[in-house]
Amino acid sequence: MAKIQPFEDYPFQYEDWFEKNRFAYLSELEAIKRKLPNSGNGIEIGVGSGRFAAPLGIKVGVEPAKRMREIAKSRGIIAIGGVAEFLPFSDCQFEFALMVTTVCFLDDIEAAFKEAYRVIRHGGQFIIGLVDKGSPIGRFYQKRKDKSAFYKIATFYSVDEVVYYLRKTGFEDFDFSQTIFHDLPAIKEIEPIKDGYGEGSFVVIRAKKYNLLSLA
Repeated sequence: MAKIQPFEDYPFQYEDWFEKNRFAYLSELEAIKRKLPNSGNGIEIGVGSGRFAAPLGIKVGVEPAKRMREIAKSRGIIAIGGVAEFLPFSDCQFEFALMVTTVCFLDDIEAAFKEAYRVIRHGGQFIIGLVDKGSPIGRFYQKRKDKSAFYKIATFYSVDEVVYYLRKTGFEDFDFSQTIFHDLPAIKEIEPIKDGYGEGSFVVIRAKKYNLLSLA
């Protein structure tokens, strides 16, 4: 069953995080932007309120929480009801897919990644932004998860665990970048963005789906 109740009950609390942590949000946004294709037909899986899709120019998103979809639509997103494990799209429909801080709310990570693989065209890309389980902020969220309306239902993953499932579902050619190197209250400007992972709390993974032409 989709973990949507907190997003239905507390949409304004969700939105408030981005205002209170503006520079952390802008840092994450910039890190994702650097991994996205310059153009192309893309989708955000777990689009939420459209906080990432809208400024990144992604027009279509899938989101199970109705109140999140309503906010996303107000930001110009075509927000479609659905869950990551059963995407309402045809095979090879998109050139890329984006998933930001959604992995920890999935019911079945392997099924969701298989669906992403299915709807991405051959040679396309899957970009994931996540809070690394072993990072300072990841550990903080886990320690206090019972006090959070949102993270109490979350399952956190490390970057290596996510890569394991990406490989298992057929993705390859991984590229990593990281940001958020300070505690959230201490961030007063956009954080640096570095290659790799293991230092920053927010990590962006870019993976590719095999291009059949390369096998010809």
